[in-house]
Amino acid sequence: MLSAYGKLGCMLRIDLPDVAALERGVAVLGSGGGGDSRTAATLLRRRLADGLDVAVRPLAALPPRARVVPVGVVGATAVFAEKLPGGHEVAAAVDAIQRWTGERADALVSIEIGGLNGVMPLVAACDLGLGAVDADLSGRGLPRLDQLSLAAAGRPITPAALAEPSGQVLVQGTGAPADLERTARTFLPGAGGWAALALAPVPAGELAACCVTGSVSAAVRLGRRLLALGDSPDPDRLAAATGGRVLSVGRVAEVARRPGPGAHGRPGFARGSVTVTGHGTDELLRLEMENEYLLALRDGRVVASTPDVIAVLDRRTGAPIAGDTVRVGMEVLVLQVAIAPFWTEPGRLAVLAPRAYGLDADPALLLPPGPGEAR
Repeated sequence: MLSAYGKLGCMLRIDLPDVAALERGVAVLGSGGGGDSRTAATLLRRRLADGLDVAVRPLAALPPRARVVPVGVVGATAVFAEKLPGGHEVAAAVDAIQRWTGERADALVSIEIGGLNGVMPLVAACDLGLGAVDADLSGRGLPRLDQLSLAAAGRPITPAALAEPSGQVLVQGTGAPADLERTARTFLPGAGGWAALALAPVPAGELAACCVTGSVSAAVRLGRRLLALGDSPDPDRLAAATGGRVLSVGRVAEVARRPGPGAHGRPGFARGSVTVTGHGTDELLRLEMENEYLLALRDGRVVASTPDVIAVLDRRTGAPIAGDTVRVGMEVLVLQVAIAPFWTEPGRLAVLAPRAYGLDADPALLLPPGPGEAR
């Protein structure tokens, strides 16, 4: 079970019985994106079954000068399940960034708690014999590297290393966050669709101000509460268990997909919409999606939006349904969960607000934005 010990805060040890809860929690936090957490969970189970161990430490428990390396998987995460990692990719990326910066990694932190990146850094921690930090750089699923919390807090995200399954490693030494995003999108098609990413080490004492803390333990707690609801979860109990709000209980009536707006002559992420007809009512809920579910409109009025998490759950099993697998006829619950406070502070809300995705709408959040921000 999830155990806590140590003098400086609670250090978590993820054991085999905890993986299902972690998998469910990060899948919900993916907000319909983030990649299939099941594949990553299978890899983690294999490591734990082989006797490897992963400790998840609170950021405050690390010495201020401890070097924390952000890691994750980027690219077409749907390909990840077909082109499985060989186990060397994250290690190669971390090794490259250590050689480039001349600094050794003391611990790893995930770039993104939503989806498979909520689990893969723990797999990497097992493989590299390093601890993991109870934090991440997103607080949910995100589509772009230039949206990471480091960038939102004004820190550079270069140098960065990308390592793909066949052995190629690319290091970008300098550049703005948007430059790294463009470099990665150019590199990935020739890399087979996905690559491991490692960013330069960040001192633990500085990371606290530019990350979402406690996200791994929060994902495990969320997953446990959801699994405890069992099959066919009651909407009121679901809202209470998640601290969220059920936006609709109904059937998927329509799914539309279309190319997204491009930039600089390149195609953008695919766009789409999902229409849910409420049970026993004439009410329609439309979800606008890109890689993730971004906006919910009830009868044409915005009722929920990014940066809050919008999750579509299978009505029978309670399992999250990704945006690329949702289909007409599915019986679903649509859930809104509040984003971490990091993203509602002044100057940060706009990074993940609807207009950051080209959607002309103000944020509609469960919790009010920080001082000086418009709702």
